[in-house]
Amino acid sequence: MTLLSESRDVLPIHRKILAFSFIGWIFDFYDLLLLSFVVSSTSIVKDLALSRDQVGVLLGTALAFTAVGGLIGGALADRFGRKPLLMITILIYSIGTLASGMAIGMWTLLIARAVTGIGVGGEWAVAHALVGETVPPHVRGRYGSYLQSGSAFARFFATMVGNLLAPIIGWRLAFMLSALPALMVVLIRSQMPESDIWLEQKRQGRTPVSYAKALGQMIAPALRATTAMAFTVTFLNMAAYWFKTIWLPTYFHEIRGLSLGDSAWLLFMDQVGSVVGYVGFGYASDYFGRRPSFTAFTLLKAVGMAMVTLGWTVAGGYSPPMFVFMFVVGLGEGNWGCIGPLINEVFPTSVRAAALGIIYNVARGVQFAAPVVISMVAARFTFGAGIALAVPFSVLAAAAVWALPETKGVRLKSG
Repeated sequence: MTLLSESRDVLPIHRKILAFSFIGWIFDFYDLLLLSFVVSSTSIVKDLALSRDQVGVLLGTALAFTAVGGLIGGALADRFGRKPLLMITILIYSIGTLASGMAIGMWTLLIARAVTGIGVGGEWAVAHALVGETVPPHVRGRYGSYLQSGSAFARFFATMVGNLLAPIIGWRLAFMLSALPALMVVLIRSQMPESDIWLEQKRQGRTPVSYAKALGQMIAPALRATTAMAFTVTFLNMAAYWFKTIWLPTYFHEIRGLSLGDSAWLLFMDQVGSVVGYVGFGYASDYFGRRPSFTAFTLLKAVGMAMVTLGWTVAGGYSPPMFVFMFVVGLGEGNWGCIGPLINEVFPTSVRAAALGIIYNVARGVQFAAPVVISMVAARFTFGAGIALAVPFSVLAAAAVWALPETKGVRLKSG
């Protein structure tokens, strides 16, 4: 049997798998981000009588529960298949978003955001495992990067809906409309194939190990160092991302005094840069390798973030140079195109989806503290200084990736 990943050419079925996974990831991440925008653009804080500290907890709750979703979703995808778990996780985050629009107070919204986080965490791991296992090795880097670029489109939709539509239709309707991607499950069920590497493993009777055994295998001597360094790189990059992302709309609007429209334009430059960065990173990682490309893009992001926060006045505030620096920040975020392919390539099929789910989502789950940390730094120094914590974390991530092996072009096996 010739596996899809052994094809010499990129086939229509490869593009179909990428397309469904890509759309699922866009709305996955969009649902996770939407609250950050409606907090500063609608009456949600007043309507639900939320304090700043409570908003921080709500913003962090979905992040924390992505770890739960990743742990459960990845392990279940190794046991029951990538396709059914992709459908289930999309349904879960859509239900959580619908419930967010029906919240009547702090606790009901917190529960809804927790459900959203569970769905978001599970979907990422399953989608990357599916794409990584089915595309040819010579394009795996760029396909992983194309998939991850969905986060840039997610930020664009969250910016447009949160800053421009939600103030008109209200936060409740904005959340409810955002649950519509659940309808995509019908198309996935009828149109998308299962991972043939996973099916081959099942045909050979090599059942996936249990979640506990998968984790045990990841921390056993053979994979212990790989697990530790993959988690370290992901955690550092994740911290840099969420220190920047979660309060940035509020930073522009309330601290720098920009209108919602002006803030949206700056955020739009970040998103444009991200699309360029993801595509560029995909080609760079397949040509130059994962590690040098990741380092170069990550350092670009650090420079851009330093100027957007601590260098705001030096850069001239809301001026053309600031748009350039926001583009550079987005360009640097193309480095996320590395994480999915890299984790895919250093773990065996029996624990691949579990490893993706555990590493990525535990690293994201602990970012629950990011909104709180930024608030504490802002109280002592400035809001910009809190967001600027993204800079040292980016630099550390750029260095840490060199502790992992270079995996450009490796063949994924069903063992």
